[in-house]
Amino acid sequence: MNMKLTPTMQKFILHWGEMGWRWGINRSVAQVHALLMLSPKPLAADEICTTLDVARSNVSTSLKELQGWGLIRVVHVFGDRREHFETLKDVWEMFLIILRERKKRELDPTLAALRECATEAEGSKADTEHTAKRLQELVAFMELTTAWAEKAQGLSPAAAKRLATLGEKVFRLV
Repeated sequence: MNMKLTPTMQKFILHWGEMGWRWGINRSVAQVHALLMLSPKPLAADEICTTLDVARSNVSTSLKELQGWGLIRVVHVFGDRREHFETLKDVWEMFLIILRERKKRELDPTLAALRECATEAEGSKADTEHTAKRLQELVAFMELTTAWAEKAQGLSPAAAKRLATLGEKVFRLV
């Protein structure tokens, strides 16, 4: 059995896959996530395979990765022994999880590497003052970005939405 996709659903799933790929996420992972976002009910892995016309191994890998990110969860359906999967319902909760994971996987290691490079450049006779200054500027930027991300992670989904809706007022203040 497979879910019947409308042309709009197909367009969204393809776009979400492309967007994910551009952000460094496997295209299939993003497409499975998109399908689960649009599905009105939890889906079993075999339903995902047939709906997206993707190999079972690819779907299994995608589901594991999405679970690792905390973006989907296993749901048991009465009368069916298979595991079914559903995504988070609240897009703001999803945003906060993605922010947390990207910070952990990208910002934190980058900040650590920049700090190390800046320290080495300051103590090196081979590096110019310009190099050391630029690295310190990058460290300061990444520290500010990381601090903002940490504060945002402490928000509830509702508070994150309120903050985003204040954006226009904040931009006018600045």
